[in-house]
Amino acid sequence: MTQTPTLVPAAELAKRNSMRFPNESADYRHARNALFIEEIELRRHIERVAEQRRALPPGGEVTGDYRFEGVLGPLDFAGLFGDKQTLVVYSYMFGPQRERPCPMCTSLLSAWNGEARDIGQRVALAVVARSPIERLTAFAKERGWRDLKLYADTNGNFSRDYHGIDKNGGDDAAINVFTRRDGTIRHYWSGEMGSESADPGQDARGAPDLMPIWTILDMTPEGRGTDWYPKLDYRD
Repeated sequence: MTQTPTLVPAAELAKRNSMRFPNESADYRHARNALFIEEIELRRHIERVAEQRRALPPGGEVTGDYRFEGVLGPLDFAGLFGDKQTLVVYSYMFGPQRERPCPMCTSLLSAWNGEARDIGQRVALAVVARSPIERLTAFAKERGWRDLKLYADTNGNFSRDYHGIDKNGGDDAAINVFTRRDGTIRHYWSGEMGSESADPGQDARGAPDLMPIWTILDMTPEGRGTDWYPKLDYRD
């Protein structure tokens, strides 16, 4: 059994930090060191959560009649795995009733497009939406996406079962992870945080946050703000 390593207290690690910046005040350094301790604890908590996620017991077996179409034609759910044993599926809010896709989903996927080839070295990554594949690929070309694998949910069953459709029949964003072990496909994990679990004064968000843009803005004095969201186009 692997032993959990003994961790040096975060306050002790903070004392070892020798990084300083031009003209910083003693007050700034004192506050920054206190923040540094919290950042270490956050890093450790993220790792504890990841370990707990990896220790989940097997999820439900995937048995539904799920049908998709990609750029190479129709395929079943197993086909989304390709040669990988783990599959990450993002449900994209771009159903046939929408004139244009969700700007927030699009911002996320634009960032993921830059990582898709790297992610694909370890796991399969699929973006599923209810619009026809021709519509999805046309928008991908407009957006400059080259490496995301897009699939149309042709019968809507996957979107209904795995929370890509809300209670009113509209699109909902969802992230689901599946495994294929010994020929059996199972659900592994999903992001389950939504409006019911949102904290006061915050938009509904998951943890970890899937969008790199928020990670960057959280480092700034402006933060995420309350009156700004990504747009599909900034020319207007």
